[in-house]
Amino acid sequence: MAIQISIIVFGLILCYLAVVVFSPFLAVEAEDINRKSKDKSIPTCRQNISIPIDNTFISGWLYLPEDVVEPVPCVVLSNGFCGTKDAVLEDYALRFIGAGVAAITYDYRYFGESGGEPRQLCNGIKQMEDLRTVIDYARNQERIDGNKIVLWSTSAAGRYGIIIAAKDEKIAGVISQCPSLDHGKDDKLILKREGIGYFFKLFMHAQRDKGRSRLGLSTHFIPAVGKPGSFALLNAPGAFESYQSLMSESQHFINKICARSMLMMQGPDVTKVAENVNCPVLILVCENDTTVYQDSYIKIAGILGKKATVIKYPVSHFDIYRGAVFDKAVDAQLNFLKQVL
Repeated sequence: MAIQISIIVFGLILCYLAVVVFSPFLAVEAEDINRKSKDKSIPTCRQNISIPIDNTFISGWLYLPEDVVEPVPCVVLSNGFCGTKDAVLEDYALRFIGAGVAAITYDYRYFGESGGEPRQLCNGIKQMEDLRTVIDYARNQERIDGNKIVLWSTSAAGRYGIIIAAKDEKIAGVISQCPSLDHGKDDKLILKREGIGYFFKLFMHAQRDKGRSRLGLSTHFIPAVGKPGSFALLNAPGAFESYQSLMSESQHFINKICARSMLMMQGPDVTKVAENVNCPVLILVCENDTTVYQDSYIKIAGILGKKATVIKYPVSHFDIYRGAVFDKAVDAQLNFLKQVL
């Protein structure tokens, strides 16, 4: 009897996996992000760079202050969820250049103009490897002072700079903007809004993509961002409209994510390593954030103690990238750079 039950259960599991992997009805279409025509001029201070990593490459932009001979400090900027270097980041890089500080923006592997397969794979561990590789590249540039490198990261990548600085004592400072610092609390925020069924659905789509990859079939994508109530990895109120605005000038942003990303470890718990950070850290918090847990910074700031400076803005997650709040936040970042460099 027990053997028969085991055979039945095994058969049901096989049937479930077959449906999940092969059924065409599980394909999900993402809404398009409207784009403006590509008419932006290329800053004269910007140059294309390509950095080898493993068997592929990282595509980046290096911004160097003009008419400066001596090595200068450098800010390495890491984008948030599914972001590419041709959206948002250049606004910050040009402000840093105006202050005499070099900047590097880059695409993570599997995104934008960087190499790597499958496309749109979000892997926090790999992304931090990318960041370390870009840091090494910066330190080998004659016009960059390798002892004055600041790590800038935002949103989903907001913890990257802190984690890297915990191991790299040469990092001069960290800027963490509207950061995701506690995945557990972020997930509880989503659970409260979407319910447990949302996570079961995510897991099923992740299984589909993983199964297809094992069989050599095409990648299964799910929408990266969508409107509230739609099935997308990021569907918080205002997220879709904000991505439409912020990514409108990007030629490389794709509103899809490789579904197996949900099954991957995304890196160490920042609370476990923050105590090893020796450099100053600036944390910029959006008090009305519905995308990441608003108060996740409190524990990190407590661990960092006097090394942490926290500045709070009474805005939502995406308001910090544009307008008057952007100007205030960048001014705070420039003041921070003056202090640490």
